[in-house]
Amino acid sequence: MAKSGMEKGKGKVKETVGKVTGNRRMEAEGQADQAKGAAREAAEKTRGKAAEARDSLKRRPS
Repeated sequence: MAKSGMEKGKGKVKETVGKVTGNRRMEAEGQADQAKGAAREAAEKTRGKAAEARDSLKRRPS
């Protein structure tokens, strides 16, 4: 989750700088970076839940 957090943080900074300077392109890039970070975070959570489910099935007695 470190990469997703970094991506979201970088995006927030870009978006803020873009707003302050009036640079709409940078603002849009920041929003896109934040969305990529959120998507990466969701994928990581899904992989984690799948691994938990797989492990719980392995531990069940036959």
